[in-house]
Amino acid sequence: MPKMKSKGAVKKRFRVSKNGKVRCSRPARGHMHAIHNGDERRGLRKDIILPRAWGVNMKRMMGA
Repeated sequence: MPKMKSKGAVKKRFRVSKNGKVRCSRPARGHMHAIHNGDERRGLRKDIILPRAWGVNMKRMMGA
């Protein structure tokens, strides 16, 4: 059976932490900062840790 190909889009958007959790950046960070106040923008800097069930799928798609 051939190897499963990794998804390039998933590799760009998600990272695996040292503990094996899958992290990604929050949406709405790229542009339109004028509509967010400073507190909201500061909160957008933090990464999201995906739920475990999603993380399993993302790891499989990354090939990790």
